[in-house]
Amino acid sequence: MNHRAITDKGTSSVTENPIPESAVVVANAVVESVQYQGRKASRRGSEQRRQNILDAAMRLIVREGVRAVRHRAVAAEAQVPLSATTYYFKDINDLITDTFTQFVERSAAHMGQLWGNTEETLQNLTRQLDGSVQSRRKLADEIARLSVEYIRQQLQERRDHLVAQRAFEQEALINPRLHDLVRAHRKILLQGANRFFEALSSEQPLHDAEVMTALIMRMEYQGLLDGVEQLDSADMLARLKRYMYLVLGL
Repeated sequence: MNHRAITDKGTSSVTENPIPESAVVVANAVVESVQYQGRKASRRGSEQRRQNILDAAMRLIVREGVRAVRHRAVAAEAQVPLSATTYYFKDINDLITDTFTQFVERSAAHMGQLWGNTEETLQNLTRQLDGSVQSRRKLADEIARLSVEYIRQQLQERRDHLVAQRAFEQEALINPRLHDLVRAHRKILLQGANRFFEALSSEQPLHDAEVMTALIMRMEYQGLLDGVEQLDSADMLARLKRYMYLVLGL
């Protein structure tokens, strides 16, 4: 079978309806909409083997890049017979696409939980807004601080995820089958930042969220290159605050 990586319903929500839903709703919708292209597992045990193969492919991608994904290499990494990988994935393109499909599905589940927790924090912060510049500045400062904390946590606890994300985006440049997945993943990342700027009464919260997300991703990339121990948290905080102050006229 040759399914799309995202169903028509999921694709429509990504491309036609920018950001009306909550972050959690969007993340959950992505989890429910992803579809795999390889052979479906018929039993629980075989589904676990299939997931193990995808996990092995992802480990290879993180260590050696997408071009390292070959049936024999993945079978060795997963410690399964070569026939197991060719049974579930008739060709390498299906294996690569499904590896990134699983990546997006898991990322959506993680971000949905994260945004759910952050939503409560944001609500508590917005209760302190009284319409003054000072209260908006205080909220902007706290969002910047939370962003730096998030970046450091990503680099310390989810480094492989960040490396996989960059490999995913790079592969999508030459693999049209990944385009809808990239759009879905990008929307998940934007959703939480959009909520922050909505709380700050930004005139263009989605546009501001796009730039904010790009800044965060740039800082994550720098942390991947230099190591988290080399990150200058004070400098990162200053840059994020400056951006939000400029956007919000603070």
